[in-house]
Amino acid sequence: MLEQLVQLDTELFLYLNNSGTTTWDGFWMFYTTKFYWIPFYAVLLFIIFRTRTPKLFLITIFVIFLMVLFTDQMTNVFKKVLVMRLRPCHDPTLEGLVRLVKPHCGGQFGFFSGHASNSMAVAVFSGLLLRFKYKYFIFLMLIWSVAMGYSRIYIGVHFPLDVICGMAFGAMSGFMFYKLDLFLQKRYGVK
Repeated sequence: MLEQLVQLDTELFLYLNNSGTTTWDGFWMFYTTKFYWIPFYAVLLFIIFRTRTPKLFLITIFVIFLMVLFTDQMTNVFKKVLVMRLRPCHDPTLEGLVRLVKPHCGGQFGFFSGHASNSMAVAVFSGLLLRFKYKYFIFLMLIWSVAMGYSRIYIGVHFPLDVICGMAFGAMSGFMFYKLDLFLQKRYGVK
């Protein structure tokens, strides 16, 4: 059963990865690069700031820091200790079949995707946090996160299951830290 799932995952990866074209390579490389999202995160923090007192905003910043740290470190534990599944671009059975858009492959192991887990954690956390002010915001954030996950397949560094599992873990993390933020907000004063 597990072998069949891995085989299907590999076939889906090859289909999606090889569907890319040089026309779209630049866009997906831009999309997947964390540095280019700094202005987006700054605007997101500003929107959150506008919904809180300065004291409560600092609590939320602390919770966001913990969420990103937790999600990122758990990703590393799964990649480097628990699962150790090779990235498609490092898998010798796929040599010559992977369309690697990046100049280099990245770390040896890829399960699960840190981009997918971190972006989904941010999407769920911020979407839940702002849902009372911006009703449909969470849907935009989820679309942004799914596209981030897809970008990792497109550029050739993650299998679809790496992305799906990363998104599931990120959603759980985002929800858990949203609940922590609610608890701390209630404990240290209502907005």
